[in-house]
Amino acid sequence: MPAEKGQSVQPSLHKTGKPVFAESRERDTLNRNKKRNRVQHDERENTALGRDTGLHGGLLMRNDHMFRRFMVATDFSPASYTVVQSLEGLQAFHAQQCLLLHCLSLPGAVSASSSSRSESGDELLAEQKALLEEQGFTVETRIIAGSVKQEIKRIAAEEKYDLIVVGAQGQSLARERLLGGVAYAIISTSRKPVLVMPVTRASDNPDTCVLPSRCEFSRHVLLATDFSEMAYTAFIHVEQMAACGVRKVTLIHVQDQNDAKQHLKKRSAEINALDHNRLDNLRKTLLLRGVSEVDIEIRHGEPYVEITRVARDNNIHLVVMGTQGRGFLGKIILGSVSLNVARTSEVPVLLIPSVH
Repeated sequence: MPAEKGQSVQPSLHKTGKPVFAESRERDTLNRNKKRNRVQHDERENTALGRDTGLHGGLLMRNDHMFRRFMVATDFSPASYTVVQSLEGLQAFHAQQCLLLHCLSLPGAVSASSSSRSESGDELLAEQKALLEEQGFTVETRIIAGSVKQEIKRIAAEEKYDLIVVGAQGQSLARERLLGGVAYAIISTSRKPVLVMPVTRASDNPDTCVLPSRCEFSRHVLLATDFSEMAYTAFIHVEQMAACGVRKVTLIHVQDQNDAKQHLKKRSAEINALDHNRLDNLRKTLLLRGVSEVDIEIRHGEPYVEITRVARDNNIHLVVMGTQGRGFLGKIILGSVSLNVARTSEVPVLLIPSVH
């Protein structure tokens, strides 16, 4: 019966003694909590299986332009000529458009080029542009002034490039490629994936460089993982590569000898089983994505040594690894493992920043 004017309306009581609207609010809150818990549970399971839940609701969408637009910085050195001749394999990942960039602040760029060649910077760029076009890419050339790392970072962000290519040049007395200077500056600040191409000078002629022997990137990919969020971001890229037709993937986890404390040795069988199960979950996901063959490697020792050894001995054509997140200075904090693999690997290394 409607309440008469001036009469207060008392809420109906549920059998629990609570007002009906209060009971309804509690029921809605409970349902929302159940739904949130269910989503969180599904996300944890998907993460364990290596699925991308953040962007596609648990389903990885096919990426038909994974690295469609990429950048190459050149200083016209023999090493840079080697790099631009070795990128045809990127077409497997739908690479089409290349920006060939020469920055006047690159160490010795203009002076070194002028002393060894009579061509101008434009003519040298035209040479390298032709090499890239022969591999099937559409190429834009550009000469800019300024800090190479700042300009590459700015252009990659503003013009939405998907990948940056750098060369790791020469070797030190320790037989490690020198990843300082421009290459390290780019890697340490990039928010984009960086492909590090190994370049070795010819033993009989220091003015020439040897082409990398393994550049068919989609043929055999090695993913190094420590099951961290950083490694999971790299795994998502390997899933995308699977959609692009990668034939074979090897998954490797190295149990760091420095973490092998005495009290953990008693649990080695348990730890091995756990790590193998994690890798097997990733393996199953990649098989579902269409990869025809997925191998698992669990190694013990120095991580970067074991990773580069497996890459060398198993005909790997591309190593994929994550790099750590940003520190308070805004720079990528390179994990020592990622950095050392990039320095010592005989095959190309793709570094995926977790902030990408």
